[in-house]
Amino acid sequence: MDIQTRKINFVQEFLRLRNVKLIEKFEKILLENKAKEYETNLKPMEMDEINNIADNSIEDSRYGKVVNANELSIHD
Repeated sequence: MDIQTRKINFVQEFLRLRNVKLIEKFEKILLENKAKEYETNLKPMEMDEINNIADNSIEDSRYGKVVNANELSIHD
């Protein structure tokens, strides 16, 4: 059975679930897996890259290319 067929079968079975605890377990597995994938794709920055970002930030601040944090709040 190929991966696409397996996923379709899994989704069909998942949609039939009525057990909240089991659904929570699946959610936890998915979230943990996503976190692991994210962590494995992280790469440390080189010091010159960090310095470059800091220099750009200082320059943006100097020329007023900044936004006040209060302006970022979401208004209904």
